[in-house]
Amino acid sequence: MTIQVLIADDQEMVRAAFRMILDSQPDMRVVAQAANGVEAVEQARSLRPDVCLLDIRMPELDGLEATRLLAGPDVPDPLNVLIATTFDLDEYVYRALRNGACGFLLKDGAPGLLTEAVRAAASGNSLISPSVTVRLLAHMAPQRDRPVPSETRPARRGRSGPKDLIEPLTQREIEVVRRVARGRTNEEVAAELHVTLSTVKTHLGNVQRKLAARNRVEIAAWAWEHGMVDEPSPNGGR
Repeated sequence: MTIQVLIADDQEMVRAAFRMILDSQPDMRVVAQAANGVEAVEQARSLRPDVCLLDIRMPELDGLEATRLLAGPDVPDPLNVLIATTFDLDEYVYRALRNGACGFLLKDGAPGLLTEAVRAAASGNSLISPSVTVRLLAHMAPQRDRPVPSETRPARRGRSGPKDLIEPLTQREIEVVRRVARGRTNEEVAAELHVTLSTVKTHLGNVQRKLAARNRVEIAAWAWEHGMVDEPSPNGGR
């Protein structure tokens, strides 16, 4: 299956470079380009590409608001938004995560990371780039000594994502969640826990249901916010 991608960036050279890289892949095709956020939202809603690759700073409507309109908590059928940014630990990227972005990519990264990020965003399989995303998620944990959330509190889903549990997480589910919050892929989680890939997917499905989370980014954000992860690992979570 071909992954259809929309590229939105106010710099023509950036759009051209991204398109060249993505169109060179046998499983990818750039179906639209936009120079501002308004065009990006209009084209994304019309074409519904598999991945929307958005810059943060764009005229008319920035990538943060475009992300909210395409993938925010109030969107009934959200699209996969991947942020391509020149910023690393930046408040704008943090807000993009809150607005529903499923991954992040630094513009000066290797071409291989771009294609990996697009494939990951299309499948929802991993947090990209771990070196960026895990560190960003760490900034969402103001209290390091906060205990693991009570297993008895009811779920409350707000505008920023899952808040509490619908029902208790098992110990194995907690172990999976902590690894997802570190940016591990399903394959890496399976190897570390010595279980099958299908078992990991089953655990993640259960966690997603219990948190009322739409994707693994929300699961990871929830884990960081509730003090379930101590600090990012030196290699960025991989």
